[in-house]
Amino acid sequence: MSEANSAVSEIRRTTIDRITGETSISLTLTIDGSGQADVQTGIGFLDHMLTLWARHGLFDLTVRAHGDLHVDEHHTAEDVCICLGRAIDQALGARAGIVRTAHSFVPMDEALALVAIDLGGRPYCVVQADFVTPRVGQLGTDLIAHLFESIAFHGRFNLHAQILYGRNDHHKIEALFKACGRALDAATRIDPRLGGAVPSTKGVL
Repeated sequence: MSEANSAVSEIRRTTIDRITGETSISLTLTIDGSGQADVQTGIGFLDHMLTLWARHGLFDLTVRAHGDLHVDEHHTAEDVCICLGRAIDQALGARAGIVRTAHSFVPMDEALALVAIDLGGRPYCVVQADFVTPRVGQLGTDLIAHLFESIAFHGRFNLHAQILYGRNDHHKIEALFKACGRALDAATRIDPRLGGAVPSTKGVL
């Protein structure tokens, strides 16, 4: 396995390249973007979720992924989210001056999702969501919690996600990804009152 990570620019942008025996992924993330996304993973529903994640978080995101989809979607979806988490971590750098914590409630028709985030450098993830169908499009619903875990652990942040209620699995998952994007957007913003300081009494995140 080989991995190469580019240096982070001053505008909080990074590229992650990951090649394994199962997948080949190139992902570029700009934290300070405008919501532009070009995502091609070979998994249509995942493309849709990452596109709206970027749009609602005002992140610029480009993904090119090739994986062993003849086996199933697991490796490709998982590795894309590993790369996304690493990109968030690297693009944020020392995390100086950021708001750090935020949450977002997002409705999607009959469904309501909550995502709360703490970019304090401690990876943890809790997902409370029940689904009634085994998959939406080409993506298994049993993977949803694992995808958020992959983003949070490799992004080094706390992520708590909950479906408060809903009936349609597409709506529930879409609400989760939108809420995640909006919460991350709020948490990654620069707070001028901090004067560039790290938002922690420890002095480091």
